[in-house]
Parts: sequence; structure tokens; C-alpha cells
Amino acid sequence: MPDPVQNTPDPANERVDHRFKALPPDAEGLTVGELAAQRRNLFTGGFTTPVLALSAESVEHNLRLLETYAERHGLAFAPHGKTSMAPQLFDRQLAHGAWGITAAVPHQARVYRAHGIARIFLANEVVDPVALRWIAAELDADPAFRLICYVDSVRGVELMDEALRAAGASRPVDVVVELAAGSAGRTGVRTEAECAAVADAVAATTALRLVGVAGYEGTMPGADAGSVRDWLHRLVGLAADFDKAGRFDPAIGEIVVSAGGSEWFDTVAEVFAEIPGLSLPVLKLLRSGAYVSHDDGQYRARTPFNRVPEEGALEPAFRLWSQVVSRPTPAQAFTNAGKRDAAHDLHLPEAHVVRDARTGEIRAAEGITVTGLSDQHAWLGTEAGADLEVGDWVGMGLSHPCTIFDKWQLIPLVEADGTVVDYVRTFF
Repeated sequence: MPDPVQNTPDPANERVDHRFKALPPDAEGLTVGELAAQRRNLFTGGFTTPVLALSAESVEHNLRLLETYAERHGLAFAPHGKTSMAPQLFDRQLAHGAWGITAAVPHQARVYRAHGIARIFLANEVVDPVALRWIAAELDADPAFRLICYVDSVRGVELMDEALRAAGASRPVDVVVELAAGSAGRTGVRTEAECAAVADAVAATTALRLVGVAGYEGTMPGADAGSVRDWLHRLVGLAADFDKAGRFDPAIGEIVVSAGGSEWFDTVAEVFAEIPGLSLPVLKLLRSGAYVSHDDGQYRARTPFNRVPEEGALEPAFRLWSQVVSRPTPAQAFTNAGKRDAAHDLHLPEAHVVRDARTGEIRAAEGITVTGLSDQHAWLGTEAGADLEVGDWVGMGLSHPCTIFDKWQLIPLVEADGTVVDYVRTFF
């Protein structure tokens, strides 16, 4: 099988055309790299609205912050790539010390492999025989490639083993038993006894190899620091019990213990610091992914750095610029960005700044509130005296980066003065 890196086109060589929202019409036919080299200004360089911008400075700050955080707390780091599906950002995360990249489904893992990612944590149980055949082929073709995925049922283990043996897999797939985050959690095994049964099922196969335990606390109903901490102690205890029972083959080299979304990584670090000595070294694997772009809603309110401010602070990196196209009443205005452009599954966008169409000056969006989204309009409520005219640009902060990146295939990376220095390509 050919080296996947050699088969991957460089996004910088793609041609600019109608596929990519908001890019300057007069740039059509240029490569993305050629357009980036022009270092156009986001506001005066021919971009059309709505246009999503990613702050170059904030992205770099956030990458450095999580790198130093992981080092300080003795954590390995496999950020969730499904947040961005942007290989350029994967490369930067790896350059900032990431162990690998986390996927949620096999399609994402295929994108990662096409861009040369050597270590993938697939945080799901994979029972699709077609996907398992692809995984087997990737492992067999590249001895340096490592993939770890969840198992959370005896039936799932049986299906995985059957499919991998049918595919003629020569390397076993490394698996971790997923412990559910609470009895009403999402996926995962509910009790320690059931976890042991799943581990026994793995031991009975030839195509799977048990390497640790894992889970995800981010969807725990009613989660708070206490309930997350209790669950993490269960997860660590499960690893210790498995080790004591001799369930880990010494040939695996290390025991994987993994958790951590973007809301509770401080608690993960706290509990993982207490992992007792086991028979093998422990890979303490954190998987938070939303930190790269952060946001102005879901994670801004709940970032662990708010609870432990001495650790630093993440910076929201997204700003969606849209233009006022209607000002029908003194209390109402509409811009040309809507559900097709902005995340809206958790919170509405927030109006932060206004760029005056007459002067180019940028000011705070005082008295302006986003009250709703249509397909291609943002509804703005404007208080008495709010300074807003048709033609003005409104810069909005967005919530939940997981549903922002997927709306834009090519995102300008913009410095504070408006200079576009690069373009981030996504692959959803």
C-alpha cells in the first residue's frame, strides 16, 4: 500500500473557486498558497460577507498553553480532531507535543491517515466490518502506525474479532475497555463486573489486544467536579484491578488510562496524578480538543482554567463577520449570516464589535444582541442609541467549535491587524 502522506494533496496547491465561501472573487484561479502569499486584508482585500476568521495569535496561544499544561501535569495528549477536522491544525498540535490525534468514527481516522497521522485514538467501538477491514490493512501496511479503540460490550468484541480475522489481519488491534461516565451516561460499560466480562472476551480473541481503560466524562448527566472525580477514581481503580488480575500482557509496554473532554481536564489531571504504581508504565492520555479555537459560549463558561486561573487562560479564536443588510426599525437589524455559517446547537452568536462601513473604524457592539438565526440571516435586537447602519460589519463570537469548523471548508487565519496569513482547510 502506498505511503498515505505521498498521496495527500497539499491544500496550498488547491485552486480558489466557488467551493470556498467568502474568498475574494478576483482570487479565482490562484492556488490557496498564492492567495496566502498576497497577505490580503480581511476587510479591504476583496473578501465577501459572511466570512469566518480564525485569530492567528489566539490559536498559537492556545496551542502553547495546553502543551505546557500537559507537560506540567505529566499527561500525554491526543486532542479530539473531530473538533476541527483540519490537518494543518493537527500538524501544529503534534508539533506542540501531542501524542496523537483522537477520532470518533472511522471516516475521521481515514482523513487522519491520508494526512500521515501515525497515532490515532478512536474513541468508539468499531463493529462495521468494512471499517475494520480498512483498519487491518492500515496496520498491516505500516508497522509504525498505532491505533487504539474502545470496546464496550462482549457482542462488540465478538463482531470485531470475527471481522478482523476474516480480513486476515496480521496485527491485533489495541483496545481499551470503556467505562461509562455514570449509570445514565452515553456509551460504555456500566459496572466493573461487566468491564471484566468484556476484558475476558478480548482475551479470548486472536485479533484484539487489551491495552487499558478509558472513558469520556463530558456527557455525564448533571456533571460536577465531585461526580467527575468519583467516576475518574472508578476508572483508575478499574485499571489497577485489571493489572492486579494479570489482564495486561507485559508485551504491550504501557497501560493506557484515558479520559478528558474540554470541560473537566483539571479534574482528570488531579486524579491521574494519583494513579498508583502498576506493573507497567502508564500512558495518562488526555483528549480535550476544543481548546485550539476555544469559543465564546460553551467552553468559555466552563473551561477548567476558570476554576484554576493560575494555570492560564484560553482565548476565543473565532470571529464571524457579517454585514448589516436590513435595518427595518430602530429596535431591529439583520445581517447576512445565519445557520449555514454559525454554530447554533448550544448558544446563539454574540455581537462583539462593529466595523463602520463609512470609516473602517472598529468599535464595541454596544446595545446589540443576536436574538435568533434564520438560514441566512442573523436577527439583531438593537437598544435605543445603538450605532448601527446598513453596510456595517458585525463581528460575532461563536459557541461550540465542533459545529463551527464543519460549516467552512477554508478559513482565513487572520492577524490582529486584519492581515490574512494563511487558510485552514477542513475535511468533514
